[in-house]
Amino acid sequence: MIGRYIHNNKLIPLYDRTLLWTTFSLVIFGFIMVTSASIPIGQILTKDTFYFAKREALYILLALSVAPFILRIRMIFWQNYSNIILIISVIILILALLIGNSVNGAYRWIILGPIHIQPAEFSKLSLFCYLSNYLMRKLEAVRNKFWGFCKPVGIMLMLSILLLAQPDFGSVVVLFVTTLAILFLAGAKIWHLLTIIIISIGSVVLLIIAEPYRIRRITSFWNPWNDPFGSGYQLTQSLIAFGRGKLCGKGLGNSIQKLEYLPDAHTDFIFSILGEELGYIGVVIALLLLFFIAFRAMLIGRRALEIKQSFSGFFACSIGIWFSFQTLINVGAASGILPTKGLTLPIVSYGGSSLIIMLIAIMFLLRIDYETRLATSQAFIRGF
Repeated sequence: MIGRYIHNNKLIPLYDRTLLWTTFSLVIFGFIMVTSASIPIGQILTKDTFYFAKREALYILLALSVAPFILRIRMIFWQNYSNIILIISVIILILALLIGNSVNGAYRWIILGPIHIQPAEFSKLSLFCYLSNYLMRKLEAVRNKFWGFCKPVGIMLMLSILLLAQPDFGSVVVLFVTTLAILFLAGAKIWHLLTIIIISIGSVVLLIIAEPYRIRRITSFWNPWNDPFGSGYQLTQSLIAFGRGKLCGKGLGNSIQKLEYLPDAHTDFIFSILGEELGYIGVVIALLLLFFIAFRAMLIGRRALEIKQSFSGFFACSIGIWFSFQTLINVGAASGILPTKGLTLPIVSYGGSSLIIMLIAIMFLLRIDYETRLATSQAFIRGF
């Protein structure tokens, strides 16, 4: 894959080095934060302070081991097999309900020895792959016909029903927003989008009313201090962490909230620990890295669309929207702007399935960028 091409008499690499090094930086940053945030819980659960750090390192190595294979596969392969990938995703979601392990009443994981698989993460990538293929083939129908617009929304709803059965409301929100956003970018009519949004808002209200714990989540984030040791406990502890961090933080490893005060400190609320230990400066650095990855994804997608590589273009844009929106939800939940959703901070939070799938998504971005540069090159020179 590695090579260079000549553009305006300049030798330019055939891959996005900035995206690659930004990703490496974020992976290292996330590994350091997971190691710091997971030491207390690792000692309590397994008597091994670096238990979760070791597993995170294993997941990173697994992702790096598949990187050469993903980067060498042409995007036409994923385009041709997007339907099969989606079917596999549906089967795995069903298996999670039938044979998956229950954690706190949620059937979100399939355990294979030391590896815990969360099908919801794979379902996101598979849906966006399918949507990109659909938009490439049926773009005019999406723009001009309501049925052409409704078909991809129906596929998204099918996955959403399986995710709600687990239950995993946060992943459903990500699928819904990313699907509508990519349909909007494809040129879908506003009234089509508004119709689905209005129906969905009504459905969400019914889902919230149907489950008491969802009502508590919604009401607790409005004023968590009304019940700081009950429904508002996680958010109040998260806000305390941010308050302690101030500008420069208490220093790496010096968090108090991770000492069993803040639940899920190394997963859903790692952003709070980041704010406590590294302060405002650390928060800004993490958000800038994530923003840059999402921005590069959208830029890569736009370039692919400009040269009529529709599948690659829509796929890259959907990855950028996915990353940015999931970051928004995680940060919003940790800071009290949004209700808690149980979603990881991309690449930073602990979680094998999430980390591997998101790194694979970045490998797709690198491959799309490579094919785009190759298609627009004037001359191609092998080697460095």
